[in-house]
Amino acid sequence: MTDDLLSRPGVHALLADGTTVCVRPVLPGDHDQLEGLYQEVSQRNPRRGLSAGDGRSAGTAADRACAPARPGHRALLAEAQGGVLGLARYDAQDDTDGAPDAADLFVAVAAGLHHRGVGTLLVEHLVSAARSDGITTFTADALGEDREALRLFADLGLRVDPGPEGPDVRRTVALGEDDAYLSAVEARGRVADVASLEPLLRPNAVAVVGAGRVPGSVGRALLHHLHVGGFTGRLFAVNPGATSLLGVPSYPSVDSLPTTPDLVVIAGPAASVPTVAEQCGKAGVRALVVVTAGLDDDRARALLTICRTYGMRMVGPNCLGVSNTEPRLCLDATFAAGHPLPGTAGVAVQSGGVGIALLAGLSRLGIGVSTFASLGDTYDVSGNDLLQWWESDGRTDLAVLHLESFGDPRAFSRTARRVTRRMPVLTVDAGRTEAGRRAAAAHTAAAATRTMTRQALFTQAGVTATHSIGELLETAALFHTQPLPTGTRVAVLTNAGGVGVLAADACAEAGLVLSRFGTRLVDDLRALLPAGATVGNPVDTTAAATEDELRTCLDRLAQDPAIDALLVALVPTAVAEATGDDLPRAVTRGPGRRARPVAVVRLDQAVPVTLLPAADDHSVPSYAEPRAAARALAHAARREAWLRRPAGTFVDPGGVDTERAHEIAAAYLAAHPDGGRLDPRTCADLLSCYGIPLTPWAWAETEDDAVLAADRLRGLDGRVVMKAHWPGLVHKSAQHAIHLDLRGEDQVRAAFRDLETRFAGLMTGVVVQPLAGRGTELFAGVVQDDVFGPLVLFGLGGTATEVLADQAARLAPLTDHDVHDLITSPRCAPLLFGAHGDGPVDLEGLEQLLARLSRLAGDLPQLAEADLDPVLAAPGPVSVLDARIRLLPRRAHDPFLRRLR
Repeated sequence: MTDDLLSRPGVHALLADGTTVCVRPVLPGDHDQLEGLYQEVSQRNPRRGLSAGDGRSAGTAADRACAPARPGHRALLAEAQGGVLGLARYDAQDDTDGAPDAADLFVAVAAGLHHRGVGTLLVEHLVSAARSDGITTFTADALGEDREALRLFADLGLRVDPGPEGPDVRRTVALGEDDAYLSAVEARGRVADVASLEPLLRPNAVAVVGAGRVPGSVGRALLHHLHVGGFTGRLFAVNPGATSLLGVPSYPSVDSLPTTPDLVVIAGPAASVPTVAEQCGKAGVRALVVVTAGLDDDRARALLTICRTYGMRMVGPNCLGVSNTEPRLCLDATFAAGHPLPGTAGVAVQSGGVGIALLAGLSRLGIGVSTFASLGDTYDVSGNDLLQWWESDGRTDLAVLHLESFGDPRAFSRTARRVTRRMPVLTVDAGRTEAGRRAAAAHTAAAATRTMTRQALFTQAGVTATHSIGELLETAALFHTQPLPTGTRVAVLTNAGGVGVLAADACAEAGLVLSRFGTRLVDDLRALLPAGATVGNPVDTTAAATEDELRTCLDRLAQDPAIDALLVALVPTAVAEATGDDLPRAVTRGPGRRARPVAVVRLDQAVPVTLLPAADDHSVPSYAEPRAAARALAHAARREAWLRRPAGTFVDPGGVDTERAHEIAAAYLAAHPDGGRLDPRTCADLLSCYGIPLTPWAWAETEDDAVLAADRLRGLDGRVVMKAHWPGLVHKSAQHAIHLDLRGEDQVRAAFRDLETRFAGLMTGVVVQPLAGRGTELFAGVVQDDVFGPLVLFGLGGTATEVLADQAARLAPLTDHDVHDLITSPRCAPLLFGAHGDGPVDLEGLEQLLARLSRLAGDLPQLAEADLDPVLAAPGPVSVLDARIRLLPRRAHDPFLRRLR
């Protein structure tokens, strides 16, 4: 992030009170303001602060701060609407032995701005800059009585050496990044984010711009919804041609309103949006909802710039609006057909149409909605913001997302991992196909995201990903009403054998297993049910079973420790007293909610899913077909397994030479400014920095050199392999650029001459390797996603890699759990554990290989691709038979630095 930050005018971030500030490098033109800042700090207390002026006059200190940035010397300031709020600077300490690794820190904050997080935010950004300079520690001096300065250190989340106490204290801060620091940054960001959303989601006054005098406009529909929805705050319309609209007072412009609204909803023409937004900013409005669509690039940039300049949070453009069903607020600033039922589900979507469907579905189920936001083109407020709001609002217990793009997926991943431990986070996995990704990009300006990348994000973060709105609602119904199953073992109870078969198939297809009943359970069921009942699994009670018999049977199944969940499939008959709508009472009547989750299937049900009222004010989900019930139970089982699993630890493989790796990458890119694929020797050098085990090999540019190499390597029974190389060659087998099983000098010479003849003008040399022994050919690699960061892939390799597409993926950096999942997820995994009787392969070696690839990906932002294919896995040590690496000129990027999009 550092070089990116210093090469641009600045980035915007939030203070603890939700105020937007710009953090940027100090420029020469800032001198006068900085001199004034230093003077003001000095006047308050000549010795106060973290050595703010470094013992110099205000003018001299400003001179030093405004000096051109260079490695070891950085200065950043925070400003709002052109006014400087604070400054942070570091100067590297002299180090006669080489590059300095320690720096002195200086911080100054303007009067009246303490306790708002100005200094802390600046220090966070400065820490990121210092790391890229190789600085590992900050030192700073402060007065022992200066509690504000000392608290800044204590709250950073970094390891601080307090030093001796006294009138003057020196603090030494270690800049290493660990989870404690990231968690502290995350906590500060959450407080600031939630505070910034208050004017948007809990406004005291709202104005609607663009409400017409005749029916049919979006603005008028929004105003109507707010008015009849019972919004408890002050409500205004802005229309120069009316004094009242729908009984709401109307004014000619935002600046003529009798009070400044917290939130303004803009529904006017696209051409007017930037002008209206600037009027709002100048008037002191804190939040915008822009429902208008069709902004061109210039207007879009102008709109976002205005929001950042005046510190306004924004939803949209091209959106449906927002709502908050808190009884004391009743905010419905949308143009949906109806008002959402108040409830406990937080909903954030990019598509307004999907939002309308989710609002209707959650209301129909009785789950209801706590807060809703249609994000549209997500210029500013994103799903990550809403997750943090729901985490803090005290009302939401179910988070529902429909996101077609991610602004900061790594921040989303950390937030989702935390939030989903408190509540289920459900999403529709939109854009799973190429056609879907094109459609998403067309209608919400969403960046296309590869399916495998998005699925890795959801899996690692514990997000429950469904394939449709219907499946999401089916799952939400179960999560909202039932306990989570402790495993995947299901008992199916039915009064019709054929329906039981359908349910059994649905469970198997969803990844559930039918529980095996013990003898005692079978005997109990046989005693409970009428003659002719089948007491295996599925349990077929027959149509003769009464309501009481069904309920007693269900209660007995729910008590069995070998059963994790219950699927009850009922068909109305005219045989027993429990007919038609009476049948579900066997499930819903009883002393209270059962300890095991229960899902009902009623094939005659008119809607896909509904909730059946039950005893003690709880409900049971009822589905129209078995597959829906089984899918919901499977999602619940996966969530429980994710929650039960301890948090993983990031893997540090050790024995890594990061400095040498950076030198190799820098040297290559200096010679190839546009990037490219590394030649075999450079590739091997880079991989050796991470201890990645390449099989022995030699480079040869002549026929004689190839013979010497083959003689030296002496492969299996003296056999070797020869591979042609030229820049840009990717698939050697497809180009027939490889010779296998070469024996003796004559065959080696003939192979070289063949390659040299066929690829004349292309081939720059050959790689000679010993013929590898038997083993399973695997693929391991990294691909750098422009939005998500590095993705580590693992699966079946060799010539079958692309045909079978048997690969798993996880986002780097990898935890020990991620490494385990990568190895066990592909379909070929049984081969690695000795499924064919050959014994397991070197699993520890595979784990180390993936951990080292993850470290390589994290260390080198220039790494665009790394393909290790094939990787030979056998009971002996793992070896990489072929490797390809592509580098691109990319700068380091700190994904966890606090900033707005």
